[in-house]
Amino acid sequence: MSRIGKQPIPVPTGVKVDIKGANVKVTGKKGALDINIRPELKIEITDGNILVKCLDRSKRTKAFSGLTRSLINNMILGTETGFQKKLAVEGVGYKADIKGSSLTLNVGYSNPVIFELPKSVSGSVDKQNIILLESIDKELLGLTAAKIRNIRKPEPYKGKGIRYENEHIVRKAGKTAAK
Repeated sequence: MSRIGKQPIPVPTGVKVDIKGANVKVTGKKGALDINIRPELKIEITDGNILVKCLDRSKRTKAFSGLTRSLINNMILGTETGFQKKLAVEGVGYKADIKGSSLTLNVGYSNPVIFELPKSVSGSVDKQNIILLESIDKELLGLTAAKIRNIRKPEPYKGKGIRYENEHIVRKAGKTAAK
C-alpha cells in the first residue's frame, strides 16, 4: 500500500462523515462535499479516524488508496477551514475587478476579459491587484485559478501577466543585453 494511503485521516469535531457504499459525504461548518470511491477500496471509521483499505494487492489499487486518502483529507480540511489561492495581476494598466460572480480583467487586450466564477468559488480583489479566490473544494479552486492565469500568462521579459502570488518568473535579458 502507498505510504500516504496507510496514514489515518483524523476527523475533527464539528465535521460529520457519512459512508454509504461507494459514496463518502463530508459535512462541516463551511459546507458539504461528496465523492464516489473506487470499488476496490474500502473506507472504515474507527476512533475518530478514517482508514482507506485495499481489497486487493495490485499496484494500481495501492496507488488509488493514496489518492483517495488525499481527496478525503482535502474534503475534511475544506469543509472545516476552506482553501484560498492568490493571483497577482502585474503590468502597466492591468486591472482586475469582481462584481458578483464575474471577474473582469483588463490585461492588455482591446476589450476587457470577463470570467465567470463557478458557484462554489468566491473571490475578491484588493488595491494592489491581488485576486483572492476562496472555496471548500480544493480541486475546483486550483482549476479556476489555472484558467484565470491562462487568460494572460506571465511573460519572461517584463514579467507582465497574471501569476500565482508565490510564483517566481525567471526573467530573460532581452536583445540589449547581448551588446
